[in-house]
Amino acid sequence: MAKLIALTLLGMGLALFRNHQSSYQTRLNALREVQPVELPNCNLVKGIETGSEDLEILPNGLAFISSYPGIKSFNPNSPGKILLMDLNEEDPTVLELGITGSKFDVSSFNPHGISTFTDEDNAMYLLVVNHPDAKSTVELFKFQEEEKSLLHLKTIRHKLLPNLNDIVAVGPEHFYGTNDHYFLDPYLQSWEMYLGLAWSYVVYYSPSEVRVVAEGFDFANGINISPDGKYVYIAELLAHKIHVYEKHANWTLTPLKSLDFNTLVDNISVDPETGDLWVGCHPNGMKIFFYDSENPPASEVLRIQNILTEEPKVTQVYAENGTVLQGSTVASVYKGKLLIGTVFHKALYCEL
Repeated sequence: MAKLIALTLLGMGLALFRNHQSSYQTRLNALREVQPVELPNCNLVKGIETGSEDLEILPNGLAFISSYPGIKSFNPNSPGKILLMDLNEEDPTVLELGITGSKFDVSSFNPHGISTFTDEDNAMYLLVVNHPDAKSTVELFKFQEEEKSLLHLKTIRHKLLPNLNDIVAVGPEHFYGTNDHYFLDPYLQSWEMYLGLAWSYVVYYSPSEVRVVAEGFDFANGINISPDGKYVYIAELLAHKIHVYEKHANWTLTPLKSLDFNTLVDNISVDPETGDLWVGCHPNGMKIFFYDSENPPASEVLRIQNILTEEPKVTQVYAENGTVLQGSTVASVYKGKLLIGTVFHKALYCEL
């Protein structure tokens, strides 16, 4: 009888493992291969070799890019940096922004998601998710355009910001942020991800108030806001969804709708003129989380038009199998040009 019970428990455990393994592969979209979708004129951005994880383009054409060593770095001993690119130039190149401020440790700078905020005096603030020593902070900088530098003003830490991935600024020190995991311990994070616990969440932060405003995500990732400030968009990476929330005057969020995709959606950029969403995606998550240089992760860019209507239009704008661009995370447009960033690889600049 004892052997029968042990055999039964073993069988149940194996069945449970197989079910989770199958679910894990589905959530990672492990079997998908991309068919190429090309753009007429694309060039790799000179000066970006080890990551362009997130980027934001200002209305004047200046693009801020976070170079984040991240999941895998081809240059592990080098700290991260913020790059500047002027898209008004005929052949734009990148410039590393110097960082001033006596209390900021540049050597441990590991920038991830970024967001900008311009106040009524036209002062521009850059908020940067940072991972010094595998922790999570938000660094507040003021952009000094003439000096082409960033003045560090403040480091933000909070117990509700333990695993920050991306942020969208709604004030100089106010933002919504995604925590992509619930647990802090890497071992527990791996089980959280494998089991699909969907415990990650979104936080609203201000100097006077910090609270969870949305939860129950299977790896909350990119976040952004509509041009009119009425709606917040959240990418749920391993559920292959983008969620639309209504934002209220008290900063709470109410879910409105979700869109499903056959890809892992990462960072979201919003065209300030049209309201279109541009999304950097991972067609096959297995290749991004378990990197193999012989079988590199592909890249994909989606454009979502009329997302608030009953029939949004989704267009696959770009797709490539990793030969040119590995692991796209973000895409944004400016005057008929498309800039695509990656987790730990290069960046691509294309004509649309």
